[in-house]
Amino acid sequence: MAKTSSIEKNKKRTALAKQYADKRAALKATVKNQDTPIEERFKASLKLAELPRNSAKVRIRNRCEVSGRPRGYYRKLKMSRIALRQLGNLGQIPGLVKSSW
Repeated sequence: MAKTSSIEKNKKRTALAKQYADKRAALKATVKNQDTPIEERFKASLKLAELPRNSAKVRIRNRCEVSGRPRGYYRKLKMSRIALRQLGNLGQIPGLVKSSW
């Protein structure tokens, strides 16, 4: 099990990213648009820099929903390899067959 503080910190980042997503996208569109004047683009980039750092989607870490483990994460299953193995051994994952030869 991962540290509770790191899991909560990641949840806070997820909430902030969702909260500021529209504002951040609008500012980025303004900055990348070549037709707008350079002054407006510069102001938009300054406003983008004023937003909280943790509101960027890049700062969110993929974590296992079962254990909170940050490494060995399968995106499709949203869990770590260790949690997958444990639940697979218990037969709690439909369609997963543990092979042995």
